[in-house]
Amino acid sequence: MATSTEELQRFVREALAQGQPREAIVAVLAQAGWPPEHVEPALAAYADTPFPIPVPRPRPYLSPREAFLYLLMFATLYLSAWHLGSLVFDLINRALPDPADGMYASAAFDHSMRWSVATLVVAFPVFLLVARVLSRDLAATPAKRLSAVRRWLTYLTLFLAAVALVGDLIALVYRLLGGELSLRFMLKVLVVGVIAGGVFGYYLGELRREEREG
Repeated sequence: MATSTEELQRFVREALAQGQPREAIVAVLAQAGWPPEHVEPALAAYADTPFPIPVPRPRPYLSPREAFLYLLMFATLYLSAWHLGSLVFDLINRALPDPADGMYASAAFDHSMRWSVATLVVAFPVFLLVARVLSRDLAATPAKRLSAVRRWLTYLTLFLAAVALVGDLIALVYRLLGGELSLRFMLKVLVVGVIAGGVFGYYLGELRREEREG
């Protein structure tokens, strides 16, 4: 597979060097049986700029510093999102108590809220600080958007947010079919939808913006 990929990249480079249009390269490779998921990255490796020889784009890379910063940023994002939801859930339970649930009349309720508040007080400012540092790095060096760890963690975040949204909808439909909807449950569904949907929408928008700019 590695040899075939090298041959494809060499062919694309030589074709571009001879002035062949990208559409013609894609067409001839498709006729030869190359799948689009192999051809597109090979072409994307070279900038679409007028120059006598193909101009290579910066390749994805892995920087230990950026790995640390992105891991820290996304870890604090997950903590903040989870404990924000937990805190709002506790507030809903306090405002709309369930007589059958005795936990919220005990010290466990205050213990849960204290943990959530403490986590948000520490984790969310760290998330904002690290996100700001990384945003400045990206503005100064746009090629850093190709960081492999950044792409992987972004897609992992999209996956987790999508799973939360799907689970939220499943729970809603389940309660709806059983005729067990309550104001307390609906508010919790809304909280999960807002938090997970906000995270999903933001990072999906970031990816689409990068694709347009790239």
